[in-house]
Amino acid sequence: MRLRIALGLIVGALLALPSALLADTTITGEKKGAFFQITVPDAWNGDLVINNHGFDFNAPGPNPSLGPLAPLQLAQGYAVAASSYSHCCWTLFSTKKDLNRLVEIFSDNFGAPNNVILHGGSLGGIVTAQGVEKLDANVSGAYPICGALSGSRSWDGALDLRLIYDAVCAGVPGGTFPGGATGLPAPGFPAAGLPNLQIALTVNACMGVLLPPAARTPAQQARLDLMKSVAQVPESFIVTDMVFVTNGYSNLIFAADKLDGGQGVGNIGVSYNDAGVDASIQRVAATKKAAKELAKNYTPNGDVGAAKIVSLHTDGDGLVIVENEKEYQDVVPASNLSVGIVDEAGNTHCGFTQAELVGGWEALRGWLGGSPQPSATDLQNACLAAQAGGATGACRIDPSFVIPDMDGRIPPR
Repeated sequence: MRLRIALGLIVGALLALPSALLADTTITGEKKGAFFQITVPDAWNGDLVINNHGFDFNAPGPNPSLGPLAPLQLAQGYAVAASSYSHCCWTLFSTKKDLNRLVEIFSDNFGAPNNVILHGGSLGGIVTAQGVEKLDANVSGAYPICGALSGSRSWDGALDLRLIYDAVCAGVPGGTFPGGATGLPAPGFPAAGLPNLQIALTVNACMGVLLPPAARTPAQQARLDLMKSVAQVPESFIVTDMVFVTNGYSNLIFAADKLDGGQGVGNIGVSYNDAGVDASIQRVAATKKAAKELAKNYTPNGDVGAAKIVSLHTDGDGLVIVENEKEYQDVVPASNLSVGIVDEAGNTHCGFTQAELVGGWEALRGWLGGSPQPSATDLQNACLAAQAGGATGACRIDPSFVIPDMDGRIPPR
């Protein structure tokens, strides 16, 4: 079973770069359970970009992707590298060591880079944020996109979603999951967990999400409306999110390389603003040791040094919600962080256009090169410039967008 929650965008042959710009040297391998891929162009500029991939239920595998921007970055003279990470799923328990080993391998083969720039989407965004604060290298810049930048607080929302579902769907034939507040029960991990199709059919039995509205029973529609209202999750993301909070949460709780059976989050005293849900929802207390371990792996603290960070998010993201950017802004000094929010018509995860992705990268490059810190307006203009240069898709960064506070979406503990 595979659920790849990565960048969510396939840029293809980015800008159709000519073959003359292709990189010169590529090495691959494995060290302490993490596979790596490193490519260095003929005319290397001395800097290294590390691409961090997203959430993946699969065990680490060879030849991790260098990311959709790699053709452009290599053409600009950057070396580009990636790690598979040494563990699956919420990898923050091991990614500090994984990325430090990657830089060590790079330096042993090509010499120490002058600067390191980190980039990644979704879970790769929080891996990027962790690397800015913890990597043993000169991290001059970072480009997280659609990142889970609130870090371990994301699991508060995951627990809420799972237990709200259990409260809404209690007693519905075929519509319930095992495990409750720990995801699947321990015997379900580390096996494959529930297949995606089984999760989808279970959610459908309760809420009819796979059916057109006219085909749902009144009870299914009522439960779906309650779920959307209390959990504040888009209808199109309910199944995807339930995969994450069933199998992914089980991995977090039971994996020996993570909490090893510890209860890292709880919901004692949380109000869900619905009397029925508040009265019936399962209540669970986090244990101090597990909660501390989860926060350590990883919640950003804002200690970013002199690093310059450009972060993009879409406002309709139903998996890694836009409020993550506000959490990051609350800890990172404003002089180190520029944020652009894409105003999308619907709900996607990492649904950026090629022009938006390239524009953000170019804005960061300009800032690193001595230009003033880009504003959201500058990020939109950088997108338009990328568009004029051949990048495809619309430019939808809204400089007037006000990022909501996380407390309105994930009740504080």
